[in-house]
Amino acid sequence: MVDAAELIDNDFLRQFEIKIEDHLAKIEYSLQERKIFLTKLIIPEEIKSEDFRKEFISAVFEQIQDRNLSVVPTSPEIAKFVRSNRKYKRMLPVGVRI
Repeated sequence: MVDAAELIDNDFLRQFEIKIEDHLAKIEYSLQERKIFLTKLIIPEEIKSEDFRKEFISAVFEQIQDRNLSVVPTSPEIAKFVRSNRKYKRMLPVGVRI
């Protein structure tokens, strides 16, 4: 469902976006130095499935990893995702635990 080509980093609005049909899912962020703070996950009711949520967050993490940035998940949903996916824990900055 989530294709990396469909994922857009809208740096003007500071959010990762993906459009599914006529609905826009997004993760808002704040970029400071070499860290990206993922602050809010917004998924419309029409596409709220656990599989979509996981694929969307994974695609965002892959894009962030390609940029060699550290991730600070301040959104509870994204922090929960990191806790359950060990491979992304290494992207946390030194001293940040989830």
